[in-house]
Amino acid sequence: MKFDVVTVFPELVEQVTSVGVVGRAREAGLLDVAVHDLRDFTTDRHRTVDDAPYGGGPGMVLKVEPFLRAVEHVRDRRGEPAAVILMSPQGETFTHEAAVRLTGLGHVVLLCGRYQGVDERVRGQVATEEISIGDYVLSGGELAAAVVIDAVSRQVPGVVGNSESVATDSFVRRMLDGPTYTRPASLNGQEVPEVLVSGDHAGIRRWRKREAVKRTLRRRPDLLRRARLDDEERECLRELETQGATRRAEP
Repeated sequence: MKFDVVTVFPELVEQVTSVGVVGRAREAGLLDVAVHDLRDFTTDRHRTVDDAPYGGGPGMVLKVEPFLRAVEHVRDRRGEPAAVILMSPQGETFTHEAAVRLTGLGHVVLLCGRYQGVDERVRGQVATEEISIGDYVLSGGELAAAVVIDAVSRQVPGVVGNSESVATDSFVRRMLDGPTYTRPASLNGQEVPEVLVSGDHAGIRRWRKREAVKRTLRRRPDLLRRARLDDEERECLRELETQGATRRAEP
């Protein structure tokens, strides 16, 4: 999987993608992440990447020409990308399905905005699509780009050592994980559930499924509309919904 990131703060992207799972994957050659300084694609001695907006208004706007040159540089040196994505609050919301789709593209360019935004022609002449990681404001697109790289990289075979971890991630099956525990077995009066130390593997499996369904029902019931439940999980859901309806009906 190949990523090219265009930004005015390359050191920020490098730091985030050089540690943890992504950092190890880069070292192993499973991920190819190249970070490009937008200022390298300017033509004036001050390396100017922004200017005041036409019509007035607060802040500065990133110019279109450096982005055009940066993507041309990627095409010349790194090959034709399958997508050029502008990280933008106006884009489609990033989801697990989007991460899987991007993994299949093989080569993606991520453009990071800053300041008041980018010249509209970046959208029309450079980017092929836009992605948002959520309904909130960041100072720039660098952290958003790192989020996309991290989520996509998990789908690349070999990046995550335990493939079961990827297969059971929360949004793969549209289910939140249930509670997990480790030592000590007791802390401040709170005990680890007895079933988890019982040695009853079938009982542990059933408990985990029920707790996952319960947590999803309570915190993200919207996910359950598209969750891929097995028969046991569907039975747990029916029981929990019945219990909830009974409690609501009690005086």
